[in-house]
Amino acid sequence: CSLVRVDFIFLFSLLQELSKIAMPVEFNEPLSFLQRITEYMEHTHLIHKACSLSDSVDRMQVVAAFAVSAVASQWERTGKPFNPLLGETYELIREDEGYRWISEQVSHHPPVSAFHAQSLKQEFEFHGSIYPKLKFWGKSVEAEPKGTMVLDLLKHKEVYTWTNPMCCVHNIILGKLWIEQYGSVEIINHSTGDKCVLNFKPCGMFGKDLHKVEGYIQDKSKKKRRVIYGKWTECIYSVDPKSYDAYKRTAGDPKRLKQENSCEGEEADEMPDVQETVTVIPGSALLWRITPRPAHSAQIYNFTSFAVTLNELEPGMEKLLAPTDCRLRPDIRAMENGDMELASAEKERLEEKQRAARRERSEEDETWSTRWFQLGVNPHTGAEDWFYTGGYFDRNYSDCPNIY
Repeated sequence: CSLVRVDFIFLFSLLQELSKIAMPVEFNEPLSFLQRITEYMEHTHLIHKACSLSDSVDRMQVVAAFAVSAVASQWERTGKPFNPLLGETYELIREDEGYRWISEQVSHHPPVSAFHAQSLKQEFEFHGSIYPKLKFWGKSVEAEPKGTMVLDLLKHKEVYTWTNPMCCVHNIILGKLWIEQYGSVEIINHSTGDKCVLNFKPCGMFGKDLHKVEGYIQDKSKKKRRVIYGKWTECIYSVDPKSYDAYKRTAGDPKRLKQENSCEGEEADEMPDVQETVTVIPGSALLWRITPRPAHSAQIYNFTSFAVTLNELEPGMEKLLAPTDCRLRPDIRAMENGDMELASAEKERLEEKQRAARRERSEEDETWSTRWFQLGVNPHTGAEDWFYTGGYFDRNYSDCPNIY
């Protein structure tokens, strides 16, 4: 397994926002961060499968697999996505996968990206907003995810919520960059009371637990119904708790030292060796396996087959898109075409245009108004969240801002 080079690119994007230091375009990949979060939908087939299942526990374990799969596309991605401009949008319609997606950069300081996906057959809705909080630990930086993912299975009248795991990027000053994801992810079915608790494990001693995910599903009476295990870079399995316990007794599960958050300790920051395989417990069911990448992926920013398609601009599409769509950003398009000099010049021009617009609003005591999302309160969590107000796909973009 290659070194995990995941979402440090996004973290550096956030660092850029905090420090206001312009990053050279050579550090980028030709996608906006709005396109990057669209990669949550790479494994939409898992949502469709959950919709088709009659048992709530079966649905929960597939939803858990979807939540894990959402971070898998970041594996080995070394290019930094472009910071979205305020008001920037991205749409994606996948008739073959049965959904459409819209996202908008609703805030610049702090950077907040809101998204909404809906089934073309009214089977599900998936929405949320992303705004991480950073902590610095000398040689490492840790991102605490803020914002809630919400999945609504309309047929079953079920709503699931969860937050993403913590991310830690090692060796930000010197050495080889590598990342781990760790922490507890709690997926709640607000309709049935079922809950899935996933533990994204820190690498631990000698990297033994790097990439590992383990957890369980319990019903509203707190009875454990399934055990979930695997690696977020490879695959996820489900097994009956009795089979899991029997295997552990037979195979042995020696007591381990208390696992600390790796970012807090700076003595050993080298990337540990990775054990590739997941040992399959007898009686397990495969929930999800990572999709193989294109043979030439290493030459195209380690993109997945899904990511490769996100910047496509087919003939006639430009007339249909909102003028704020990422595909129309001149710096990203120049980089896509291999013109790095033009990409750098356009990136600098757009950033200065955004700063000038912000100064003008400040001088005139004006506030920015979002176009497609509105701030509200999540009825399931009680926290603030951004909600799609509708109307984007009516194709009336006359009042869209001129951000490019």
